[in-house]
Amino acid sequence: MAHGLPRRALLQAAAGAALSGVLGLPARALAAHGEAAEDEFFLFIHASGGWDVTLWADPRNESKGLVTPATTDNTDTAPLRLWVDAPAAGGAKSFAPVTPKGSSLTFGPGIGALADLHDRLCIVNGLAMNTVSHPDGTAFATTGRHLSGGRVLASSLDAICASELGASQTFPAVSVQFPSAFVGDRLDRRAVPLTVGDIGTISRSLARARHYDTDEDRAAVTALLSEEARSLAARSRYTDALNGFAIQSEALGKMLNAGLQDVFSRGKLIQAHPELDHKARFARQAAVNAAFAIEAMRRNVVRCVSFASDGFDTHTSNYRQHAATQQELFDLIAALLGSLDKAPHPTRAGKKLSDHTHILVTSDFCRTPQLNTAMGRDHYPNNSAMVISPRFRGGISFGKTDPEQLLPAPAKTFQGGPRPIAPPDLLATFLFAFGIPPLEHLRDGEVVPELLQRP
Repeated sequence: MAHGLPRRALLQAAAGAALSGVLGLPARALAAHGEAAEDEFFLFIHASGGWDVTLWADPRNESKGLVTPATTDNTDTAPLRLWVDAPAAGGAKSFAPVTPKGSSLTFGPGIGALADLHDRLCIVNGLAMNTVSHPDGTAFATTGRHLSGGRVLASSLDAICASELGASQTFPAVSVQFPSAFVGDRLDRRAVPLTVGDIGTISRSLARARHYDTDEDRAAVTALLSEEARSLAARSRYTDALNGFAIQSEALGKMLNAGLQDVFSRGKLIQAHPELDHKARFARQAAVNAAFAIEAMRRNVVRCVSFASDGFDTHTSNYRQHAATQQELFDLIAALLGSLDKAPHPTRAGKKLSDHTHILVTSDFCRTPQLNTAMGRDHYPNNSAMVISPRFRGGISFGKTDPEQLLPAPAKTFQGGPRPIAPPDLLATFLFAFGIPPLEHLRDGEVVPELLQRP
């Protein structure tokens, strides 16, 4: 059909039409969520190991049912700035919930400096995980699908956003110890996440010896390869692969000529961003990754940055430091937001990076509401997540858990009836916010309009 709409446009129109009835807005207004998404940046952070949501997003400070709250008997409170003693059973002290002035949100003491930024936080509680396996929970949180025989069945959110909105970037997606996945043939191959264990690995790979050739020699070869690929693409029926070769060659030239080695140098990043805590006990590596995200976005060479922060798998007495581990991560995110507030957007005059940067923070699952015999907490099929994005409503909490077992409770009436929110719903909502039709990439999940800003 000569004037037929592309499949993506049809799916997006259908999704917009469906949501327009829910929100009471015209579909064209909802489509505004996807406008100019190519200027957006994305940061995905995974708290590896499974966090205790009762210490931050879904606080519990009373013994009720299965719940054994954090107390001075099981938690090292000295580093916790927001811990204020409250009565608890047995003579120990629990914590007073943290309610920032002017906010309807209530946090546990692990929230740290993010409490001051409560109006920017979209908290999702009661995420139904249906698993207590680290690999399965990690995959479900980041792809919306459970594992099958140990195999990842779907692409992760960072790969999808990179393919849809950043395939032509120098680095569509950089993934540092993050559970990135690129599955199937739906995505642009240029958007395969550059997965590394340490950001400095990339700096070392960009180093070039000058014993046998010069920078000019290499630039000439790169230009020749790019020109040849473009020439072949012009004569080919299938141009994507050949144009991809050309883009790859051109990107290599950009990487080598633009001084990007500093962007991937641990030492240079620490010098460039002293506002991040590079001496943190638990989030030291995450601070370097956050510094990289700021620099790479500021120079407009990346679309998505994803990294993991570990230290949350606390089955034994190491649980005593769990709240401090959370505080360091959330302090880092708060400092990162402060840096993004100051950094100018590379392509939008008068805008700051924070106006167009979107952050999703997830974990494998949460930890049991009761302590085990080793004074730690085990795996539990509930979860919380956090979105910080101008396209999501700030200062809200969506979803809930029952008061005695901390299990997910129905959050709203979905198409199949009342049920808790689940990771596929959150991922579908995130994609929709940027004009990416969820049905093209996710098998499950419904868009949750209650989480989104009205255009």
